[in-house]
Amino acid sequence: MTDVNGLSIAILGGTGDQGKGLARRFALAGHTVLIGSRSAERAQEAAGSIGSGARGGANADVAAEADVVIVAVPYEGHKALLESLRAELAGKIVVDCVNPLGFDKQGAYALPVEEGSAAQQAAAVLTESRVVAAFHHVSAVLLMDPAVEKVDLDVLVLGDDREATDTVRALAELIPGVRGVYGGRLRNAHQVEALTANLISINRRYKAHAGLRVTDV
Repeated sequence: MTDVNGLSIAILGGTGDQGKGLARRFALAGHTVLIGSRSAERAQEAAGSIGSGARGGANADVAAEADVVIVAVPYEGHKALLESLRAELAGKIVVDCVNPLGFDKQGAYALPVEEGSAAQQAAAVLTESRVVAAFHHVSAVLLMDPAVEKVDLDVLVLGDDREATDTVRALAELIPGVRGVYGGRLRNAHQVEALTANLISINRRYKAHAGLRVTDV
C-alpha cells in the first residue's frame, strides 16, 4: 500500500456533516487536517469542535496549503468553487466525493450532469489537477460518532491516474474498518455517485447507516 504518512489533507466544505466526519477521522489518524469554508470563521469553529490539531481557514487558503484536497461541498456550488480554485489546486490530488442528488416526496434521486458525473465535471474544470472520485458512501453519522471505532465499509476509488488512486485508497484505509477498492476509470463515477440515492432509500426504510462491501476481492 502507498505510504501516505505526513500528507496534509484539506477538506473543502469541511463544515458540512460529511466533510467534518472525514476531517475528524483523518485528524484522529494523526494527519494534518485543514477545514475549508467560504467563511474562515466557520471553518475555525468546525476545526475546534473536531480537535486533534485540525485547523480551519478560507477554502483558497487551505487548498493552497494541503497536499491532498477533498471536495465535499453541495453539488449546487461545486463547479463554481472549483473554477475559483484552479490555481490553488494545480498539480494536487483532488478527491471529489460530491453526489449530485435531488429530493422530492418519493425520496432521493440522481441528477443528470452534463459532463457525466460530478467527478468528471471536476476533471473538466481542473485540467492541471489529478482528480479522483471516492468517499461517496461514507455515513457522516458513523464518522462523527465517538462510540464507532470501526466503520464497516469499502470505499470505491475511481480515477485515471494509478498513483493518485493508490494514494487515495491508502488514505481511505486510515479510517479503521475501511478498505479502499479501485473501482475503475473516472468515466465510471456516475453510477457510484448515483448509488448514494439507493443507500439513502435503504437507510430510510431500515433506519440504518448502510455502506457497501465488495466480495471476493
